[in-house]
Amino acid sequence: MPVNGDGERDPAQQGLRDLARQLWGVLQRSLFRQRVAISSAVHEAPRLPKHYAPLRRVLLTDGVGRTLFEEFAAHREAEHGEEETGWVLMGLRERDEAIALATLPAGAQRDAGVAHVRFNSSGQALASRIVRQSDRRLGILGVVHTHPGSLRHPSDGDFQGDSLWVKQLRGGEGVFGIGTGDGPPLASPGPRAAVFASRPRPHVQCLGELCFSWYSLRPGQSHYEPLPVELTIGPDLARSLHEVWPTLEEHAERLDRLYRQQAGVTCTVMEDERGSALAVTVPLAEVGDAIRVLLWPKEVRYYVLRGGEVFAVDCPAESVDQGVYLLMAELAARV
Repeated sequence: MPVNGDGERDPAQQGLRDLARQLWGVLQRSLFRQRVAISSAVHEAPRLPKHYAPLRRVLLTDGVGRTLFEEFAAHREAEHGEEETGWVLMGLRERDEAIALATLPAGAQRDAGVAHVRFNSSGQALASRIVRQSDRRLGILGVVHTHPGSLRHPSDGDFQGDSLWVKQLRGGEGVFGIGTGDGPPLASPGPRAAVFASRPRPHVQCLGELCFSWYSLRPGQSHYEPLPVELTIGPDLARSLHEVWPTLEEHAERLDRLYRQQAGVTCTVMEDERGSALAVTVPLAEVGDAIRVLLWPKEVRYYVLRGGEVFAVDCPAESVDQGVYLLMAELAARV
C-alpha cells in the first residue's frame, strides 16, 4: 500500500486503485452471461468519508436522458438494430441518490448479438479518463443496456455478474437500466407523435415505444429493486466524445498509455471543416508550451505550441504516443 511522507496511507493512491477496480469490473459484470476485463489506472481525487444509505432514486440530467433515448432510437433504425447495445453511466454518488452526468457508449468495436453486448474495454477506460478531467469526483454508477424483446428486467445472467460487481462501486450499490421497445403503440405515427417522455411508473420512462426501466442492486440482495428515476437540468458530459468514438477506440490503448506516462495530458473534441477531431495536448516543460495532436478517422496531424506560436510538423510515426515521443526527443535535441 502506498504511503505518504508521514508513513500514512496515501488516499489519492488508494482512490486510484478503487476506481481502477471499478473500471475493471464494468465489463466483467454481465451485459450478457460473459465477462470482459477493462484495464485502466484513472487518477482519483481523495475521497471524503461519507455514510451511504441505500439509493432512493437515480437522477438523470436532461442531457443524459436525451442521449439514451436518441441513441437507442438510432440504434434500432440501424443495420444491426436487433442487437443489444448499452452505455456505462458516470456521475456522482451522493448519500442516498445517484446523479448520472455522463454516458459512455458500447462503441463501434463492441461485440454484440440479439442476446448480448460486450463493450470495447480500452475505449471505455480512455473515455472515463477524459470525462474525469472536468470533475475528479466522477465515478462509475452503473450500466444501461437494451433488450430486443419485452424483458424490462435484468436477466438471471445479468444478476450473476452484477451481484459481484456492485461491491466495487462507491456506496456498494449499482444503478441498472434496461431499454426495451415495447411501450404503448403511438396513436398517430409520425415524427411528431412522441413529443415528450412519460413516467407511467416511478422507475419507468417511456418515449413513444421506447422504454427505460431502472433498478438498483446491493451485495447480498436476492433480486434487483425498482429504482425511481427523475430528471434535472444538466449536460451529458461525455456527449461530444460520442461524435469521435471510432477515433477514440482506434487510438485508445496508445492514448491511455500516454496518460499514464506523462503528467497533464488532456483530450478534448474540436470542430473544423473536416468535422469532429479528438485533440490531445501534452504539456512541455515551459508554461504554455505543448505538443498537440489532432486525430480524425483517417488522419493524424501534429503541432508544437512554443512561445505563443503554433507550428505544424511532419511526424512519420506509426502511433500517436510514438509520434509524441519523437517530437519530444527532437525538441530536446534543439535546446
